[in-house]
Amino acid sequence: MERSSSTVVRLPPGFRFHPTDEELVAQYLKRKVLSYPVPAGIIPEIDFLRHNPADLPGGSEGERYFFNQREAKYHNGSRSNRATRSGSGYWKASGKDKPIIGSRSNQIIGFKKTLVFYQGKPPRGTRTDWIMHEYRLANDSMAMSTNWVLCRIFKKKRNSRVDVEFMDHAEIERPGTPPPLSESSCVTENSDDNGEEVSSQ
Repeated sequence: MERSSSTVVRLPPGFRFHPTDEELVAQYLKRKVLSYPVPAGIIPEIDFLRHNPADLPGGSEGERYFFNQREAKYHNGSRSNRATRSGSGYWKASGKDKPIIGSRSNQIIGFKKTLVFYQGKPPRGTRTDWIMHEYRLANDSMAMSTNWVLCRIFKKKRNSRVDVEFMDHAEIERPGTPPPLSESSCVTENSDDNGEEVSSQ
């Protein structure tokens, strides 16, 4: 594997990073929160509020994964800051958080929140095709000790039939998601109203 100057690991040709929700929570996020070594070091730490989605490291095509520490909108509040530092846009939560169930324990081990990026200032921002899945641990005391979350960011295809305004009934899935091929995160291929939200913790 090669590591670019922006700390994003590039997999060898023929490999892609395709973790399940459970793997992201149990094998990556939990280990990050506990300060354990993270497999492969493939997910960098990024303050994504410093960037517009298209400017994030890793290119504009496909999915990008980052660790991020949530920051409070207000010093004594529970609202998370979702606006970019440049003021060019903001992330807005859409729909209900989805519980992540551990396959062995059959217990909730984390939650996935879906957010959509809007350009401009709230509440009159313009919705874009950029989607973020934000993963957090179900263990509140463990998660709040560091505020680490794991983010998957991708651009929704224009021909998607799912509208983010109906996320209470349907969830946006990442583009080009094939059926699971193996238990491993890395599989081979043949070819190459306001920019903030109340924490549900």
